[in-house]
Amino acid sequence: MSPSIRQVASSHQRLGVLLVNLGGPEKIEDVYPFLFNLFSDPEIIQLPFSFLQKPVAWLIATTRRKKSEGYYRKIGNGSPQRALTEKQAAALQAELQRQGLEAKVYVGMVCWHPLFEDVLDQMAADGITHLLILPLFPQFSMTTTGSAAKKLIRLMRERGGMRSMKRSYITRYETQPDYIDALADLTIAKMKEFPDQTPGATLLLFSAHSIPQKYVDRGDPYLRQTQVTVQAVVDRIGALTGHKPRFFLSFQSKVGPVKWLEPSTESTLHRLAEEKEQQVLAIPISFVSEHIETLYEMDILYQELAQTIGLADFRRVPALNCHPRFISGLAELVLKRMARAHRTQVAGGRQ
Repeated sequence: MSPSIRQVASSHQRLGVLLVNLGGPEKIEDVYPFLFNLFSDPEIIQLPFSFLQKPVAWLIATTRRKKSEGYYRKIGNGSPQRALTEKQAAALQAELQRQGLEAKVYVGMVCWHPLFEDVLDQMAADGITHLLILPLFPQFSMTTTGSAAKKLIRLMRERGGMRSMKRSYITRYETQPDYIDALADLTIAKMKEFPDQTPGATLLLFSAHSIPQKYVDRGDPYLRQTQVTVQAVVDRIGALTGHKPRFFLSFQSKVGPVKWLEPSTESTLHRLAEEKEQQVLAIPISFVSEHIETLYEMDILYQELAQTIGLADFRRVPALNCHPRFISGLAELVLKRMARAHRTQVAGGRQ
């Protein structure tokens, strides 16, 4: 344990870490209220007048309800994201404790339970004095990390008793070494399952969650950071195997009529089929746990498409979930940020 971590551990603070994710309906009855919460977010659907937000959210949720319920029925009647995120939280808490830092790790979701409101009340009851917010979105976007931060700040302001709780934020970790190693490890393991092991025989298709193009045009760094992550993973695979793989980056999960980041994963699959690719390995680059985007879109929708258009062998890398290197990477992020916050606090006290 480094001196700075030892100082944090020995301070009289009660430390909390909040793992932030979007959330997902856990049963079919949850689908409509989840969709309503999702599209009520002005960072997801931007409208010229705020009074239109809830009526438009109601319209979209009502229109999409039956189709979305059908998707969730195909993956077991609900999303496993909450259960997986709670396992990640438990694993992170145990890793922090192993490294000498006592901190309680919470799970908070933007659009579904456990909602921020309930988690913040629990933190206050637990007497947390310093909170670190750690989004499970490695690449920053105003539609994810930014939106979650805005909501958290508003809710904490509304709770006057939380003004004394010190807060620290981690906003991005697109090249965190353990995160990159975990992605490379899972990808290499899956590459070994293909029948043709000739170097270059397998093409890697990194599929990221799309966002509206207008955010990128206004300076949102999500596209750039995603590209950096992809290149880091490719370089790491090359270093570990001795052969740098061929790859593409595409985007999935578009919603609504506005222009989103391209190329889409669907159109890219068509292109690869036309180019007679035989082995394609899809990598869910912006999803750290299994959810509707991996279990339905990638495993069912894109698998069916691949068979229809003649992609001979299409497979998918599993999400990170509780991969040991990913958890150790999250722990390193927490330890470094807490140590820096402690040094800043001590320096401020000496002034």
